[in-house]
Amino acid sequence: MTYQDLWHRLVPLYGEGEAQSIIRLVLEVKFGLSLTDIYTGKVNEISRDAAEELDKIMQRLASSEPVQYVLGMEKFCGRSFKVAPGVLIPRPETEVLCRWIEVDNNHPYCALQPPVPLQVLDVGTGSGCIAVTLALDLYNSAVTAWDISADALLIARDNVHRWDSSVVLQMEDILSISATAKEQKWDIIVSNPPYICDKERSSMAENVLKYEPETALFVPDNDPIKFYRAIAEYGVTALTDEGKLYFETNPLYIYKVKDMLSNLGYKQIELKEDQFGKQRFVKAMRG
Repeated sequence: MTYQDLWHRLVPLYGEGEAQSIIRLVLEVKFGLSLTDIYTGKVNEISRDAAEELDKIMQRLASSEPVQYVLGMEKFCGRSFKVAPGVLIPRPETEVLCRWIEVDNNHPYCALQPPVPLQVLDVGTGSGCIAVTLALDLYNSAVTAWDISADALLIARDNVHRWDSSVVLQMEDILSISATAKEQKWDIIVSNPPYICDKERSSMAENVLKYEPETALFVPDNDPIKFYRAIAEYGVTALTDEGKLYFETNPLYIYKVKDMLSNLGYKQIELKEDQFGKQRFVKAMRG
């Protein structure tokens, strides 16, 4: 079984370039083979047990299961996060959101005279990648993460422990907020909620549709910003004075989100592009 044999099996699903990248990642993470090892034919020299394991991995990949789930991990902001079918796979675009929050709120004076910790809420945390990243990289922050999925919270807990980060995990539904949650106050609320309409399913890749959790992806066609509205309405009372709201959005509906925030009285509303030039992120300040 050669490197060429392996990636050729995935070409019908991913195309040549992506198929090669997936196989290189598998060989590096699971079998410790460097790029030099791969190109000098070391794939042919792996043990029988390793070859059997590789064959099982290839069967999963050939059935369109995302490589991140096969490996059980994905990189995000320079760290490795556990992922499984119960959570959305972290995307590179979301790294831009985290870095925006950090640049916005890491002030030089904090090193001289620490203020009261910034109270940060991540709504719909999934794997916990946003919450853990902000807990570790956002100076003097106290991060809480909500999700409605017990499976997601278990995976997030593993990632919190993996990186020895201080994140409070809570089962909470933004569409039906508990009395306790209504009493809490936040300086920052961030969310990357479900934002893909059902009608967009036909244009999506099979590996996303078959394996990633629907509850983390889809919203009804007739109300694409339902989660943004619920979070923003909560933020009207839950954010502190000049508290900030940060969203990752579907570029198709970003202006609907902007108008909704304006109608709710939010000020200084800003839009930001992702690394591919699409308007994807929104920031707003409580009025």
